[in-house]
Amino acid sequence: MKLLIVLTVILFILAVHQLLKVVKFVQELRKTKEWEPTDSDNDWMGKLMLLFGIVFLVSFFYQIDVWYDKTLPPAASEHGKHVDDLLFWNLILISFVFVIMNALLFYFAYKYRGNRNRRAAYYTDDIKLEMLWTIIPASALAFIIIFGLKYWNQITAPSKEKNPVIIELYAKQFDWTARYPGKDGKLGTTDFRHIDGSNPIGMDTTDKVGFDDLLVKNEFHIPVGKEIVFYFRARDVIHSAFMPHFRAQMNCVPGMVTTFKFKPTKTTKEMRKDSYVQNLMKQINERRAKEGKESVEFDYVLLCNKICGASHYNMQMKIVVETEQEFNEWLRQQKSFKTLANK
Repeated sequence: MKLLIVLTVILFILAVHQLLKVVKFVQELRKTKEWEPTDSDNDWMGKLMLLFGIVFLVSFFYQIDVWYDKTLPPAASEHGKHVDDLLFWNLILISFVFVIMNALLFYFAYKYRGNRNRRAAYYTDDIKLEMLWTIIPASALAFIIIFGLKYWNQITAPSKEKNPVIIELYAKQFDWTARYPGKDGKLGTTDFRHIDGSNPIGMDTTDKVGFDDLLVKNEFHIPVGKEIVFYFRARDVIHSAFMPHFRAQMNCVPGMVTTFKFKPTKTTKEMRKDSYVQNLMKQINERRAKEGKESVEFDYVLLCNKICGASHYNMQMKIVVETEQEFNEWLRQQKSFKTLANK
């Protein structure tokens, strides 16, 4: 066995030696130096670059076709439609620029491929070109930023409605707690020094306003067609409350309260009947069946969109959107902070 290995190594060395001799012989036959590309080399590189560009752009449109029906369903909030419209026109603009610029890039690489009889023109500067590629992108960015700020200001401004639904979402590694005000319509004050086993969100036990606050785990409910005002707090690290179906996201920062609002437009039941959602869930359940998992139904969900630790992936909470009557009935069944604290 050892002798066979030695013979193999010797034969390999001899083969490499002969190959190097052949390479040296070929180099001597060529009139140009080996590191200088010939017109034939440049011609081939130009054609291959053009071919690669065509394949590249075709694959771009292919990916859009393949993944188009696997994106999020239509927005389920009033402002979410505006966000989707803004994102749509962003993608149209970016895709247009992407396709045009890459098509020109690959075409020019082919058209102006190396040739000994042609020399590139050299310009020290061109004010008109510099103005062109500065003003056009700046105008596009201004359009995106202006409309983005407009919608952002709308969802973060104070509510103008008389009786909006108020919910506080409290984040900690690695779960959420929802808090609703009681009959007085006010949330009680909080203090991190009050946090313990029976008081996980730091309710101020001396503030009677908070005694009737309702604390909810696992899932929270909101009524359709009513404005929901959210307040966000965090105990430990920065989390991010992300409700993708409502196109809403806000950081939850320890030591401060952040807020936004939205108005849901579709109940959970209505969303489950949507043809796009049904097709999406069908694809998901087909994949789960192959993996030996049970099928699931569509649900709205609250996620954490910050990598907040080892169990970040599991930090989610179910959201149920229902009629106002169903919401009020569910709310009556929830237990107050005072009732929970006395257990």
